[in-house]
Amino acid sequence: DVRRAKLILMLEEGQSRDTIMQRLECDSRFISRWSSRFLSERLAGMYARHPGRAPKQPPAKLEARVLNYTLRRKPSDGSTHWSSYKLSAELGNVSVSAVQRIWRKHNVRAQRLDRHMVSNDPDFETKAADVIGLYLNPPVHAVVFCVDEKTAIQALDRQDRMLPLSPGRAESHGFEYKRNGTLSLFAALNTTTVENWFSRIQRDVITRGVFTSVKDLGRKLMRYIREHNKNPKPIKWKYDDPSRCIRQGLIQ
Repeated sequence: DVRRAKLILMLEEGQSRDTIMQRLECDSRFISRWSSRFLSERLAGMYARHPGRAPKQPPAKLEARVLNYTLRRKPSDGSTHWSSYKLSAELGNVSVSAVQRIWRKHNVRAQRLDRHMVSNDPDFETKAADVIGLYLNPPVHAVVFCVDEKTAIQALDRQDRMLPLSPGRAESHGFEYKRNGTLSLFAALNTTTVENWFSRIQRDVITRGVFTSVKDLGRKLMRYIREHNKNPKPIKWKYDDPSRCIRQGLIQ
């Protein structure tokens, strides 16, 4: 009842649907259903017609059980990680949607995998702060370059001919290919976007490219780079979550 009342008040204040969904933790169907009932029936329409049955387990106990399995146990079938379907089957009396809701509530992403590297250098934090400081506050009249290397770019040629894009059919490449050598690419940019630049090259040239030799690969890469340099568009980063910014020389 409280959520429905808050919904009507927020709509009256003119708040957006995205804001309402975020604050009330609801979806667009919730907004449409109760706003339409309020408009047609006023307060009488704000009561649920089918209240439903009470949950079989206390929510706090259920959440603790799901989180305990997710964070401290592995699937019994030998898999390396949980999916909501596997965990639901393992627990037996917990639905897939309940597992997904609990994961969302606690920001648990069992399907994601991040990577990290730990340095044993005792001065790593100080060195990292020095490098990061060049980006955040470069010296006057100085240019800071970021240098990186993209190794082992393969010159792949397809065994079968390509089927072009047509209405109702995506472009198709043959499954089999042959390797014609590899190439390494170095980039030095006076910005913080080297990885982004390599990602563009991978997406726009390499992934779907056909290269008959290393020389052909290099020629096509340089053509893309020259065309891009005619009208480059620098990227300006903006933090969506200020709490993850770099402060006082430390990486959070």
